[in-house]
Amino acid sequence: MQTRVATADAMTGGIAPEGAPSLPSRISWGAVLAGGIVAVAVGAMLNILGLAIGATTIDPVAVGDTPSASTFGIAGGIWLLVANLIGLAVGGYVAARLSGTADDTDGVLHGLSVWAIGFLISAVLLGNAAAGAAGGISRMVGSAAQGLGQGAGEAISAVAPAARNIDPRALAERLQTGLQTGGDPAAMNTDQRRAEMAQIIGSRVTSGNADPGARDRLAQLVAAEYGVPADEARTRVDRLEAEATRVAQEAETRARAAADAAANGAAIGAYWIFAAMLLGAVAAVLGARTGTRNTVRAMDRRLA
Repeated sequence: MQTRVATADAMTGGIAPEGAPSLPSRISWGAVLAGGIVAVAVGAMLNILGLAIGATTIDPVAVGDTPSASTFGIAGGIWLLVANLIGLAVGGYVAARLSGTADDTDGVLHGLSVWAIGFLISAVLLGNAAAGAAGGISRMVGSAAQGLGQGAGEAISAVAPAARNIDPRALAERLQTGLQTGGDPAAMNTDQRRAEMAQIIGSRVTSGNADPGARDRLAQLVAAEYGVPADEARTRVDRLEAEATRVAQEAETRARAAADAAANGAAIGAYWIFAAMLLGAVAAVLGARTGTRNTVRAMDRRLA
């Protein structure tokens, strides 16, 4: 047997069963979805119109009649913002009107829901477009790699007869001789001296500092390789060291400037996106307020 527990109503003094039905839902998801789709469709239509207008301003024949890239960027950004605001306002109006609500708060909430749904649909569409573009690029790269592989195979086939005429023992002895370093620079051959110079310079670039012993050894190698006096060789090494230091400092400065510019650009872009989303929410709310139905009071004719 079902037991019903009664509770007293403090306001009216009446008695209502515990677990009474709650208030019905005041949101119409069909209206919200319809408003979001309308918002995206209107925004896309206006953006396509802006693209058509921008394309008509390009005149490749007459020099100077085509607007600059900066003008295109500013005009395109303004048009994109206005198109999205109009689309969200229309979507908010549609959602509030279709929901049938006459409450201003409910209408505003329907407009905010359209704003969220519209940006979610736009993000999904942009993600699919980006994925399609990435897939096309990967297919192009794969085709290019396949073509390069075929070309490399043909080149190897053409070089193979000449490669068979090379003596492997002579080639190994030449490589081994070029890798031998650390002896008297005057007694070393050109391959040995240049191999050791490359090793010293590579170690200098990797470590970032100059070893006095390595600098002296490099000066000896330069003097023996190019037949210059020891003082001239040290002067050349010092000039090389100064140039390497200057290039490293300039590279570091450019890298820091590029990182700072990238950070500033990302911050500015994030602020603009936030402002666009905020304005979009305001437009959707205004559209929803306009679309909210008005309450009409019916007068009893018997009182007239």
